[in-house]
Amino acid sequence: MCGIIGFTGRTEAVPKLLDGLERLEYRGYDSAGVAVVSENGRLQVKKSKGRLSVLRELLDSQQPLSGNVGIGHTRWATHGEPNDTNAHPHVGQEGKIAVVHNGIIENYQEIKQSLIRKGITFSSDTDTEVIVQLLEYYYKKNENLMDAVYAVLNRIKGAYAMGILCSDHPRQMIAARKDAPLLIGYGKGENYIASDVTALLSHTRTVTYMEDGEVAVIAADQVQIFDRDRFQLEKEKHSIEWDVSAAEKCGYSHFMLKEIMEQPEAVRKTISPRLVNREIVLEELNDAKELMKNISRIYIVACGSAYHVGMVGKYAWEKLLHIPVEACLASEFRYSEPLLGESSLVIVISQSGETLDSMAALREAKRKGSKVLSIVNVMGSSIARESDYVLYTWAGPEIAVATTKAYTTQMVLLLMLGNYLTKQLNRIEQDEYAAIIRELQSLPEKISVILNNLEHYQKTAANYFNHNSIFYIGRNLDYALGLEGSLKLKEKSLSNIVEVKSRGAEVIALTTELTVNQIGSQASEMFVIPKTHLLLQPVLGVIPLQLFAYYVALNRGCDIDKPRNLAKSVTVE
Repeated sequence: MCGIIGFTGRTEAVPKLLDGLERLEYRGYDSAGVAVVSENGRLQVKKSKGRLSVLRELLDSQQPLSGNVGIGHTRWATHGEPNDTNAHPHVGQEGKIAVVHNGIIENYQEIKQSLIRKGITFSSDTDTEVIVQLLEYYYKKNENLMDAVYAVLNRIKGAYAMGILCSDHPRQMIAARKDAPLLIGYGKGENYIASDVTALLSHTRTVTYMEDGEVAVIAADQVQIFDRDRFQLEKEKHSIEWDVSAAEKCGYSHFMLKEIMEQPEAVRKTISPRLVNREIVLEELNDAKELMKNISRIYIVACGSAYHVGMVGKYAWEKLLHIPVEACLASEFRYSEPLLGESSLVIVISQSGETLDSMAALREAKRKGSKVLSIVNVMGSSIARESDYVLYTWAGPEIAVATTKAYTTQMVLLLMLGNYLTKQLNRIEQDEYAAIIRELQSLPEKISVILNNLEHYQKTAANYFNHNSIFYIGRNLDYALGLEGSLKLKEKSLSNIVEVKSRGAEVIALTTELTVNQIGSQASEMFVIPKTHLLLQPVLGVIPLQLFAYYVALNRGCDIDKPRNLAKSVTVE
């Protein structure tokens, strides 16, 4: 399940829906669709397997869908193969209600069999169709749409973010959320729902984040939000500071290259507000000494590239703090029986702040009495809201599925946090601390130095893109860096280089200015990064690996911003 967009206003809904879906393409998907209700109550649906361009062609070739209220979806198949029938939106047997849904309905088979026994016919293999068929069943019984919605929510088990249309209510849509991201956007004479704020940036900057169990009724001029007991709520509105251009390519061929090139500024935004008078200042952690007072074990929990950040953090933090640190895949964390409690600190890293496995790990840690600190990019996200402490990377939106600036800023912030805690606990010499501060300040400039030599990475990639296998070799911090380099394409002991060369391999060495002469005689090619503090080398070292991966993918004709079978944010288990 992937992207949701919904619109209600006074203009045609379809262009707004397609624009929102286009901005959600980065999340990865295999089909797309829209549903619109006309003023006279006609429910119209178009959906298709494949890219959004296929849906656009379908809409252009047929009679236009007309209406001021609509919902749209990009689907990542979880139940049923990718095809036109399984694509969202799904419509009930009576043709009155349409639903788009992100998440997993765990008891859908049980409900489906119950509805089949009542004579209801299903057309798809999805769990989502159960929602809409059950909605129509309850709605038909008493013709109260909100009663039907709450009856469904009380019966289904699992995670959901959903948008609902009903032909009997052509001027409103309904939204509901549990364990999957969904927000409401406020405009002038129009309002929106979306699974991601990037879908709304060109239309509004004012949003409300829905919480678990909430239901919203959204019309062009009014938004009403209710809790699980149907009491109306007064919700806080948030202003999104991201620039619209941050979600545009701005002349670059791909979002991935644009975001690689944005890293000096992204790192500067992460670092600069937190360096004051040559000291790391984290106002979010003004009670750091109290927080760390009885901590004897630290867990860094994350998925994908954020997990590789955690691997770097493990090596760096153990060196700095002299406390056992374990980097854990969020999907395995709950099942590994971690030693949680008041003496454990759990650090959760997530770009979106909505990764379901990481959210589950967070809740398990809190349930067992551990303090949770999160490093996230999206303000107001679920992980940020539920953590005891939160540090934002301020990297801005990242559109390419393959993360670059989010990874780099997460790593910088985690290393800053480690040094901050070390200083608060008086476990670092002042000279060492001062040296790290100087190098932190110079990181954006040194990243720029690396990015000023794009031709070298283009040339190297052109020489090696047709190799079928590439191995990343490194130790300690370099091993963790190698994991991320390997992920981007799917470093640096001399003895390893000699060994693999003896077996016929060509070697590209990633090294610093200090060891160019030593490594150069053995390597076929070299990526050289500026000299910096040992603990900060992974921040600079990942930039050449990103560029190499980008240009190799370009030479191989890959879909760079939307890699095959990958999604940006995994919000289902």
